[in-house]
Amino acid sequence: MRTVVRLVAELLITAGLVIALFVSHLTWGTDDYARRAQAGLNDELDALWRKQTTVSAAAQPGRPKVVPKTVVATERGKAFAVIRIPRFGSGWRYATVEGVSNADLAKGPGHYPGTAMPGEVGNTVFSGHRTTYGGPFNRLDELVAGDQILVDTASATHVYRMTGSKVVLPTDVSVIASVPGKPGAKAKKARMTLTTCHPKFSAAYRLIVFAELMRSEPRAMT
Repeated sequence: MRTVVRLVAELLITAGLVIALFVSHLTWGTDDYARRAQAGLNDELDALWRKQTTVSAAAQPGRPKVVPKTVVATERGKAFAVIRIPRFGSGWRYATVEGVSNADLAKGPGHYPGTAMPGEVGNTVFSGHRTTYGGPFNRLDELVAGDQILVDTASATHVYRMTGSKVVLPTDVSVIASVPGKPGAKAKKARMTLTTCHPKFSAAYRLIVFAELMRSEPRAMT
């Protein structure tokens, strides 16, 4: 009996160590990967935005500067915009990629292909991890109505205002429709939807944050 108890105890200790190592990988390991990925995405954006703004200026020499309402989608997995949420501090900024595959979201927030681009009429949808890979959307539940959500593109900053939130099942895809909750309806406004897992450390539900476009303005060049 003592031998059996000792064996069971050793197995439990071993299992505990394996679980601890796995959890450590999910937190620190994936966070480190996301940090390095974000650094690479920001380098991509610098090059992309320099190219886009140069082409735009060359195409309209001497003409008044206008704020573009749309941004051309890039290829899957590539960076094309930066999302910022002032409530989370000036240091909260994430380069976003086109696509929401596991590989895409490991780099940072991803834009749902086929949804509106930032600044466009329709629903621009971004998804992001809540706890692993840096947990970019970890604090979405702290947002309140009226909070700003900013999206920087090559030459514009699109300023959205949070209007509400809800928790839905993962199968509820109506939230990413052009008019959230009304599949098939024709959009008349520019909206944004952010999605992430809920509750933390679980994928049982989705936390959804809704916002509407307030204005688009020239991006501050740095």
